[in-house]
Amino acid sequence: MPADLDPGVAEHRITLLETLDRVLNRGVVIAGDVTLSVADVDLIFVGLRLLLSSVETARDLRTGRDF
Repeated sequence: MPADLDPGVAEHRITLLETLDRVLNRGVVIAGDVTLSVADVDLIFVGLRLLLSSVETARDLRTGRDF
């Protein structure tokens, strides 16, 4: 049952700033692949990998410290 229909569930909204803070604090990896093909012949393949984190989080991950 959705939270807006259930009176017993408290609604909690987070702002874009809170979301960005959480992402930068923990880090996130975005991965994807793009293939350009013509007549079922693959011409170009691009693999995308993106790591999004704060500098402090990246340093902590590199040194193996827990956060």
